[in-house]
Amino acid sequence: MKLTKKSHACIRLEKAGRTLVIDPGVFSEPDAAAGADALLVTHEHPDHFSEERLRVALDADPAVEVWTLRSVAGQLSAAFPGRVHTVGDGDAFTAAGFDVRVHGELHAVIHPDLPRITNVGFLVDGSVFHPGDALTVPGEPVDTLMLPVMAPWNKVAEVIDYVREIGPRQAIDIHDALLTDLARPVYDTHIQNLGGAGHRRLASGESTGI
Repeated sequence: MKLTKKSHACIRLEKAGRTLVIDPGVFSEPDAAAGADALLVTHEHPDHFSEERLRVALDADPAVEVWTLRSVAGQLSAAFPGRVHTVGDGDAFTAAGFDVRVHGELHAVIHPDLPRITNVGFLVDGSVFHPGDALTVPGEPVDTLMLPVMAPWNKVAEVIDYVREIGPRQAIDIHDALLTDLARPVYDTHIQNLGGAGHRRLASGESTGI
């Protein structure tokens, strides 16, 4: 399986000529969803979900389908009947030949005064886990953790402890658009030295084999 990092929280997974894209939001490239056979969205925040971009992808190819939670599905399902699937914690499905299990229910706390929205994470082929905007522990082995490294709802100590709790072979940064180049080496050093797993930072468009 080939993993390609796109900007911020978006990744593309490819195998056997099929492509699965997770979270092509507005912080990602405008064409992040282009060419996908299946699309997964973890939650409704615009850095993870762009209704316009998903509509473009769905219009471009009538075979494309979306799996997401209710808050996102409700914005798309009427226009694309039968192609937008609502999923939640504990569900399992196959999308474009990828086996996916759903974990988690709520977005991480940004501030106690802000209501929490729903959020799900996706474990793909029992290997790659994308948690969206939460530090969800899936309760099953993870080879490659997509690590939300910088967000209004986390701090580096929590990020390190999350890697330790999951115990993946490697952690690859996502949710990094807010992290400046000046600060990146600080995060890299702490996560690599304290996380207990291999830590990688891929540039946008860079790929790796899983």
